[in-house]
Amino acid sequence: MNIILLGPPGAGKGTQASRLESDRGMIQISTGDLLRGAVKSGSEIGKLADGIMKAGKLFPDDLMSQILGERIDQPDTAGGVIFDGYPRTEAQAGSLDTLLAERGKTLDHVIELVVDEDALVDRVTGRFTCAKCGEGYHDRYKQPRAEGVCDVCGSTEFKRRPDDNAETVRTRMAEYRAKTAPILPIYEARGIVSKVDGMADIDEVTEAIEAILDGK
Repeated sequence: MNIILLGPPGAGKGTQASRLESDRGMIQISTGDLLRGAVKSGSEIGKLADGIMKAGKLFPDDLMSQILGERIDQPDTAGGVIFDGYPRTEAQAGSLDTLLAERGKTLDHVIELVVDEDALVDRVTGRFTCAKCGEGYHDRYKQPRAEGVCDVCGSTEFKRRPDDNAETVRTRMAEYRAKTAPILPIYEARGIVSKVDGMADIDEVTEAIEAILDGK
């Protein structure tokens, strides 16, 4: 089964993708990670990608398709793929259809984690983590049991991401809407788009996604 998981930063995409990887043996493919991996490998495509990105140019769709196709051909994708950050345009949606069709595969579901912008701002701006073990906390929803002491490792050092502020979150939301607007109608016309309340409890979101994938 191959799906596209949509949602703005902070919607919980990463958490849900990790659960699908663990529970169903699916593989999350992020185009950003692919490009960074290609550059790090020093391959011919990687060198080309590095030059394009350093020049600040848009990455060509045909090259992105080539890198994506090579990743889809890896044996670990047999259990299905979760596409993250791709496609973002009508042309890329067409390229993905071609890539999958050439391999006898189809795109089965497009699942969007729908969020309330004001609630998302509250969720993201309140996040902080243990600086030692990375355990996550929140000003409103999950404080350490003992004030100032990590529940997991006992550290008293905590940190916040500098970009976890209201202005950045709202900018990300605007970017997300701009990027998803071109592709949602394509998949809605096929009847494969499902929307899930991304503001619900994490386990409830997981259950809703599992129900969609199981055709319930």
